[in-house]
Amino acid sequence: MISARSFWHSLPIEGRWLLSTVAFQTLGRGLTLPFTIIYLHEVRGFDLGLSGFLMSLIAIVALAIAAPSGTLIDRFGARVVLLVGLVAMIIGCVLLAYATNAIVAGVALVLIGLNFGVSWIGFNAIIATLVQGDLRQQYFGVNFALVNLGIGVGGIIGGFFVDVTRPETFTAIFLVDAATNLIPMALLLGPLRRVRTHGDAEARHETPAEGYRQILRRPEVLWVTLLTFVAMFIGYGQMEGGFPAFARQVSGVSTQIIGFSFAVNTAVIVLLQFTVLRFITGKRRTRVMQVMALVWGVSWLILGATGLLPDSLAAAIGVLAFMGVFAFGETMLQPTVPAVYNDLASDRSRGRYNAINSAAFQGGAILGPIAAGLLLDHDLQAGYIATMVIGCLAIAVLAIALERRIAPDVNGVPEPEPAASPAE
Repeated sequence: MISARSFWHSLPIEGRWLLSTVAFQTLGRGLTLPFTIIYLHEVRGFDLGLSGFLMSLIAIVALAIAAPSGTLIDRFGARVVLLVGLVAMIIGCVLLAYATNAIVAGVALVLIGLNFGVSWIGFNAIIATLVQGDLRQQYFGVNFALVNLGIGVGGIIGGFFVDVTRPETFTAIFLVDAATNLIPMALLLGPLRRVRTHGDAEARHETPAEGYRQILRRPEVLWVTLLTFVAMFIGYGQMEGGFPAFARQVSGVSTQIIGFSFAVNTAVIVLLQFTVLRFITGKRRTRVMQVMALVWGVSWLILGATGLLPDSLAAAIGVLAFMGVFAFGETMLQPTVPAVYNDLASDRSRGRYNAINSAAFQGGAILGPIAAGLLLDHDLQAGYIATMVIGCLAIAVLAIALERRIAPDVNGVPEPEPAASPAE
């Protein structure tokens, strides 16, 4: 059984350095993430449509550079690419802190999107290089919990600190966000400087390097990528768009309840991640995905039920319950999907595999809010919930299909030992 102590002692020293700083690295992002659109609209005076477009630049740029980032990581290593991304992030945050016109804000958000596009891919490649097997799955899960802890604490601090009547408070949080990116930069230049995520181009390799076309010909890659896209579409793609809109317009709850629901989400992930890891270690990852799909389906039904009793205490409790149950499902998704991608990959193509994962993530996160807006703008509240539940069923079906196409070790269980031949 996994415990925090045994997990920590199993990690290489580089893995300990990286994991111990995750919450501090993401604290700055938590300070700014919930308040960037408020800053653009209410502090800098851009209209809401323009502010929404500027915010979308982050995801658009991240999606556009996913494929080239994976190729660069496989060729030059994650460390070099991540350092470039971190420099872009620092410059972007500083520019945004002082952006008084839309052009400067747009340039800043493009630079931030550039970092988003390489950071997921690069750090996943480093993690997969440092740890293997069950430990890799556990690491992804614990890392996810710590990312949420940093963002959650940052959001709480930011909520108490920022004031739209005092623009300097927003300037301060963006500068802090820039400063927190010096932490991973110091790690990459120090303790992680010898971590090599790519194969030696001049050495002979048993496994040939794979291009994107070759990777995407693998049926198991297509199935897990489609599963990732659907999970992001009905999951994270709704967290900043569909869920808040439904909770306000249909459930009739206050903005304070919506804000507190995100705190519930963070708390559930941080408190339950290790417990969930104990139960899923050694289990088929595709079966865990099916359970996650069931949990998410229940969560969306809970949210749908809040629309039957709008503007009530029951609706407020239901919204909080939705986020708690949804978070429980997240603790099963995040350790498994990245582990499958990285167990399918070789060191010579790890960047490309993680780039495909990132592209599916970004694609779902971009299209999710668009679909939610179309459904809710046309008063199709029941259709919105039905779409989310059908998406959960689709994840379960995709997980069944994926299980038939991946090897047991990629699915999180050891290969069965061959039966002993009878003695002659």
